[in-house]
Amino acid sequence: MKILDREEIIKKSTGLRSEGKKIGFTSGVFDILHPGHVDYLEKAKSHCDVLVIGLNADSSVKKLGKGDLRPVNDAEARAAVLAGLSAVDFIFIFEESNNNTNIELLKPDVYLKAGDYTKDKLSSAPIVESYGGRVEIIPFLKGYSTTDTIGKIVDHYGLQMAAYVEKEAPERKPAVFLDRDGTICKHVDYLHEPEKFEFLPDALEGMKMFADAGYRVVIVTNQPGIGMGYFTKEDFYRVNKEMLKGCAGAGVMVDKIYFSPYSKADATACRKPGTALLDRAVEDLNLDLRASVVIGDMTSDVQLANNAGCHSVLVLTGQAGADKLYDAKPEYTATSLKDAAEQFLSGR
Repeated sequence: MKILDREEIIKKSTGLRSEGKKIGFTSGVFDILHPGHVDYLEKAKSHCDVLVIGLNADSSVKKLGKGDLRPVNDAEARAAVLAGLSAVDFIFIFEESNNNTNIELLKPDVYLKAGDYTKDKLSSAPIVESYGGRVEIIPFLKGYSTTDTIGKIVDHYGLQMAAYVEKEAPERKPAVFLDRDGTICKHVDYLHEPEKFEFLPDALEGMKMFADAGYRVVIVTNQPGIGMGYFTKEDFYRVNKEMLKGCAGAGVMVDKIYFSPYSKADATACRKPGTALLDRAVEDLNLDLRASVVIGDMTSDVQLANNAGCHSVLVLTGQAGADKLYDAKPEYTATSLKDAAEQFLSGR
């Protein structure tokens, strides 16, 4: 039997150590098992006689910040799959968010971690070394990750599994209308390459604060590069896919994304500070517009809020209001989306 309680494994390890066996310990989520996991565990076993795995409980996975959608498989299922590997000798499930308690109780001869860590970043490394154990960092096998596996499943099967069911109108709520470029992510002129997308510091934290406070999270963005032929709608969608993947990983669900492909010369209400996109969002999501807030890095975002009759926050990222296109004064000025959330939500 490989899957046991922590206390049972501690007793077995003590007995095996008295027989001259070297005990190795590692831990992880091991959600959707892939070749990278198998390669890592086989390399880990080469450093010891007995390999013990501490498996993060479902509640522990939540503490690690992997988002509300993880783990895909519950702890019992993950443990059962790991138990089928020849490199694995024992498995226990633990609730803590780090390995300090595991190390203190088990006292492994070798503590093994994957190559995305460095020894100086392991809080448990000093504990291991205090009793004469050693820490081994094992390089990752490149090209594999659980997140990428999930993405492939969605890409390959999502469309054929899709179905449409008429649903009731959503509950009436306020929204946070967020600009994208320069507000959520770093500003890149005519951003159309997913690999150049990069979240601004504290952006995801701010988005989650609004979502947790009961606000719909709606992205409203001008994308004139589409209309001018610099990139396509499909390019825009690919960048959004990268953004949404990061949002989901942080537990942030975006309700809708609205965009205007037009340039200023087109003079359309679809383009901010025109209110057509917000009007559509109100209709789609049953929004309380007066209680909603627009957050962006340009004066056009502030003017949009004024035109729509909702609150406004100017963030000092991206353009930081330097566009000077409109003489519009924000209700709040913030250094980041997190700062915007803290100011606005505390001032309601």
